[in-house]
Amino acid sequence: MQKKIPMRQCLGCHEMKPKRELIRAVKSPEGEISLDFNGKAAGRGAYICPDAKCLKKAIKAKSLEHAFSAQIPQEVYRQLEEQMEAHE
Repeated sequence: MQKKIPMRQCLGCHEMKPKRELIRAVKSPEGEISLDFNGKAAGRGAYICPDAKCLKKAIKAKSLEHAFSAQIPQEVYRQLEEQMEAHE
């Protein structure tokens, strides 16, 4: 019997992909938002393709704000873009 592969939807392109292929954005219990490349950080998670274009789409559509039910400052978006570029 094959093991079920967990699927998640990208906030940018809205495609369903295997969880391991996506990068997790996480809002910690303290309210801090960051990218979680290991998928193990504590907090509320949302998933984005490992592509700067998907992150930009998610930012433009305010998908992260909807996912985390919170206003997200521009500085946080800038940090997320820098983390994405550094990881590529």
